[in-house]
Amino acid sequence: MRKLTMPELNRLDVADYHNVKKLPVVIVLDNVRSMENVGSFFRTADAFRIGAIYLCGITARPPHREIHKTALGADESVDWKYFETTAEACEQLKSDGYRIFAVEQVEKSIKLDAFTAPEKSAYIFGNEVEGVDDEALAYCEQAVEIPQEGTKHSLNVSVSGGILMYHLFCDLKGLL
Repeated sequence: MRKLTMPELNRLDVADYHNVKKLPVVIVLDNVRSMENVGSFFRTADAFRIGAIYLCGITARPPHREIHKTALGADESVDWKYFETTAEACEQLKSDGYRIFAVEQVEKSIKLDAFTAPEKSAYIFGNEVEGVDDEALAYCEQAVEIPQEGTKHSLNVSVSGGILMYHLFCDLKGLL
């Protein structure tokens, strides 16, 4: 067994990445406080060609050294927008025809393994302590929950993001 070299991985450069088709998916970060988590979202979104990330409220935004350090440059490849509130981002998404989902543990949530991603959809990830804000939940048609079988009640928000984005990529990669 031999590790592949960088040229053998055949990755896109940033300019080419901006010109390839992306999944019709927006990731919404609702007051995520850790810049390392924000950077991880960028890096994962780049890996799975997510359409955009919407940064809301107190969520830090590029350019920032701490985001860049974790994103490894994906903060320069993935499209993003900033909104003062998550409600403003949701209003924009609704007007653009997106279906909005929360990634949260709520009554009647759909387990991720039973969820089929629709085209043109957005997913709200909440604050590391408080989760998705109640005002933002009001915009969501459904919540998606990642099944867990251990002793902890939640996963790190960027880990949840990685799990969900991979699921979305598997469901929607035929659109690329």
